[in-house]
Amino acid sequence: MACVRAGTVKRLIYTASVVSASPLKDDQSGFNDFMDETCWTPLNDSLAYLSLDDFHKTLAEKHVLRYGKNENGEGLEVVTLPCGLVGGDTLQSFTPGSVGVLISQVTHNENAFKSLEFLENLLGKIPIVHVDDVCEAHIFCIENDSISGRYFCASSYISSKDIEDHYALHYPEFNVKQGNVDVLKKDIKWSSTKLCDKGFVYKYDTKMILDDSINCARRVGHI
Repeated sequence: MACVRAGTVKRLIYTASVVSASPLKDDQSGFNDFMDETCWTPLNDSLAYLSLDDFHKTLAEKHVLRYGKNENGEGLEVVTLPCGLVGGDTLQSFTPGSVGVLISQVTHNENAFKSLEFLENLLGKIPIVHVDDVCEAHIFCIENDSISGRYFCASSYISSKDIEDHYALHYPEFNVKQGNVDVLKKDIKWSSTKLCDKGFVYKYDTKMILDDSINCARRVGHI
């Protein structure tokens, strides 16, 4: 509403959460076999493990998208960027919460690990992205001449077992916590290429995201 009242704002870029994009079927009977921008987290009482904040993330993103230009050209240019679990380094003097979730199998932080399991249960797997790529994606959406709508911002789509295996292989000095999510029943394909189709290029792959998250925690004395 502030953008509309200002009358000078051309484009609104809204940083959303991938929590709003579950591939769960509306009737909770299982998952769709793909995950892309058409997926929305079902908003019904059967998802008892969703918090009120999680519901609000979905409602807020849908509300923002309603302000996009209509067929008469009225409205704002609206872009929403549902971001995956953000890893990488930080300028802060402490480990950011999202990085804490990514390294929870190393730190054995139960609350953070529950968040990791929550994402996997909700989304089938865990979309992850490096903080530098998140920043670059926002700049890309500012500078692109023709972009609007919903664009996932995540470079990898992995399981908690994938994360566990990476840490166990590359960081044998840690006692890596083992998860118990049944990923075999969730063979969901990451089908989102919209942002890359527009010309955006991710600079960080899975290994780089996980390694930078470990390096971040080490630098601030978390591990």
